[in-house]
Amino acid sequence: MELRQLRYLVRVIELGSISRAALDLDLVQSALSQQISRLESELSTRLLQRSPKGVTPTEAGLAFFREAQLVLRHAEQAARAAQQSRLSGSVSVGMAPTTAAVLGLPLIRAMRERYPDVRLHMVESLSGHLTGMLNARQLDLAVLFDPRAGRRWSVMPLLEEKLYLIQSRRTLVGKPTARISIAQLAGRPLILPTGLHGLRSTLESAFARAKCKPTLVAEIDSLAMLMDAVDGGLGCTLQPWAAVSRFADAQERFHLTEITDMLASRVNSLCSLSDDELSPAGLAARVVLSDCAREAVRSGRWVGARLVGV
Repeated sequence: MELRQLRYLVRVIELGSISRAALDLDLVQSALSQQISRLESELSTRLLQRSPKGVTPTEAGLAFFREAQLVLRHAEQAARAAQQSRLSGSVSVGMAPTTAAVLGLPLIRAMRERYPDVRLHMVESLSGHLTGMLNARQLDLAVLFDPRAGRRWSVMPLLEEKLYLIQSRRTLVGKPTARISIAQLAGRPLILPTGLHGLRSTLESAFARAKCKPTLVAEIDSLAMLMDAVDGGLGCTLQPWAAVSRFADAQERFHLTEITDMLASRVNSLCSLSDDELSPAGLAARVVLSDCAREAVRSGRWVGARLVGV
């Protein structure tokens, strides 16, 4: 027995006609008749007396009608109570520019759909700054690349991203390759973020294992400016695919060469205040964010990423 069947029967009895009730409920008459018949079969009794002039409830139908009206009123009260007590509050989320390029809008949309009364505060900044903000409790949660700097954080690994040598197609010399090792980057002019940020520490370790030093021509702590410099042919960079995801014409502008070294990758971890400090809105946002990351990877929207912890 379903609530909709109760609504159908109540409306048929109120209007005294299956055809008028079908029109009022925006149903095909045969579909409405079928639902009433199923209800009668389930109850093993006749609820309506049909005649050329319309329908009237049987004695059993009248008794059922009264109770059904009460059930529907209670259902409406339950729905109103749920809506009035739905989750509210605010939550602040930090993402690095590359992460925000892929996850930012999907998170905003998903939070608006699932928790419309929660006010979402989004912060886009480099990971080193986000680490400090999370430690200072200026953020509730953030996607970071080096969770070791946390103080009483809750840490959930989300995904691992491949790294690519990214260069402007306008300054390519010779036939570009699909894959390259860190050792083969010796002498390449590189533009990287400074050592305060998670990606730079990952790259420093990769170069140390390859026993070579990067040739730095600039250090830029702004993804937009860094990619403008690469686009202008001032040097190459080492970044995940997400660094070019905001360019509608990325394939025409940039050539991406996958880094083959096994440990030359970046892990994105969902870091938050400890569970006992996180508000219900923060706990909900953490679940929604991990869901968005999972969907982005599984749908293929996040190129070069694989799930590791969700």
